[in-house]
Amino acid sequence: MKKTNIGSTVDSWLREEGIYEEVSATAIKRVIARQVEAAMQEKGFSKSEMARRMQTSRAALDRLLDPQNDGVTLSTLRKAATVVGRELRLELV
Repeated sequence: MKKTNIGSTVDSWLREEGIYEEVSATAIKRVIARQVEAAMQEKGFSKSEMARRMQTSRAALDRLLDPQNDGVTLSTLRKAATVVGRELRLELV
């Protein structure tokens, strides 16, 4: 017996609700925060050391690592990526 999908996809439902962009941005921010934190652990950087290397405050780094805080600038994300030896890539599709 072949199953057929009934209803819409999650993406289309989010669009219908008018929250697709917000949910997508939050999800992307959470992934980036986790990746930065994992890279910090690989490098053995404490939060204080990471903030010093980024030439920013510990509070700014805490905002970056907070998955709920989506008010982080691209400049801050790029600094964090550079410090841990990674590259920040953005893509429009």
